[in-house]
Amino acid sequence: MQFSELPLNKSILKAVSEERFHTPTLVQEQTIPLVLAKKNVIVSAQTGTGKTAAFALPIIELLLEKQDAEKGEKTIKALIVTPTRELAIQILENFKSYSKYTNLRTTAVFGGVSLEPQKDILEKGIDILVATPGRLIDLQMQGNIDLSNIEIFVLDEADLMLDMGFITDVKKIEKLCPKKKQTLLFSATIPEKIDELAQSVIKNAVKVEINPEQTTAKNIGQLLYYLPKKNKTDLCLHLLRNTINGRIIIFRRTKFGVDKLEESLQKNGYKATSIHGDKSQVIRNKAIEDFKDKKATILIATDVAARGIDITNVDAIINFDIPNIPETYVHRIGRTGRAGKSGIAFSFCSPDENGYIKTIETLIERPIKVIEDHPYIINKPKHTKQQPNTVSKNKKGRKSDASKKNKKRWY
Repeated sequence: MQFSELPLNKSILKAVSEERFHTPTLVQEQTIPLVLAKKNVIVSAQTGTGKTAAFALPIIELLLEKQDAEKGEKTIKALIVTPTRELAIQILENFKSYSKYTNLRTTAVFGGVSLEPQKDILEKGIDILVATPGRLIDLQMQGNIDLSNIEIFVLDEADLMLDMGFITDVKKIEKLCPKKKQTLLFSATIPEKIDELAQSVIKNAVKVEINPEQTTAKNIGQLLYYLPKKNKTDLCLHLLRNTINGRIIIFRRTKFGVDKLEESLQKNGYKATSIHGDKSQVIRNKAIEDFKDKKATILIATDVAARGIDITNVDAIINFDIPNIPETYVHRIGRTGRAGKSGIAFSFCSPDENGYIKTIETLIERPIKVIEDHPYIINKPKHTKQQPNTVSKNKKGRKSDASKKNKKRWY
């Protein structure tokens, strides 16, 4: 399928073509027709699968149809709630790109910056609002935002909002919107609490589920290094000197770990920058821009700070710390190998993280290739050895031959 085959306005298709998008991703192909049919939709898909366009394009189409039928003062008809400032900015940029040949107006409101410029834009009238929960509630309580005309309500990165404690705010925002509206929920995963939220705010929803095995791109190599925790920085420097080139994102579990690694890399002459929740918005924005502009070749980040940020042409990912949530691993490696390009992910596993590797391999239904040719080698744990002719079950309960899957490895 091509975008031109979707029932989208010519002005939208022109903008999409200029972004060099021609073939919809799996989540876009399945979701866009449902949104255009005005269905309530719950979408589960990993980062990097094109979720933003999956709701942005049909929203623009639906509002264009509405705009043609109605003339007059602009009111907010579509609301996208997202957990972080970076995500809000990214979604705003996408909406502006896709709607640039229309008269639709979009803005974003989020914390960490002055209220006044945001109030000024809202006063002029907009069609689409992207917002973080806290700032949205602040502006609504001050009388600067009217949600009574909302026709499409989107919850983006719902599982991250749960992790960040925003669910109470989200429920409050949903109640401020009209009962009769189209609701779309997008999440990387659908844990039990998100499922409960979905049931409380979405009625008669159609589910779209893109499994991790479908989104773990085949053009991303995955390499695993077992080593003592104390040698992780040494291995990182060793690989940067001898193996890894280009633009690199390194993931760490804690803010302290991010700062410590940034300091070590800079002392060794690397152009490294970082983002995490304790840094101001100005500093975080500068770090991302420096990385995009190649003023820095290494970006070190926590998962929450980096979630959803769209940075193209990332050559490699380093999982300095193995994530304890297997879906997070898929999120991370999806930062590279985009738009048909190849990429590679390096994972450093110390003995206390062995169990995390096991859950990751279970989720992606394939082993990660272990590299033993490095200076800090430690014995590989037994669980990574593949047993011949074993039978496992995938998420849908179908039996699969593990020995056959091994033949399809891609590194």
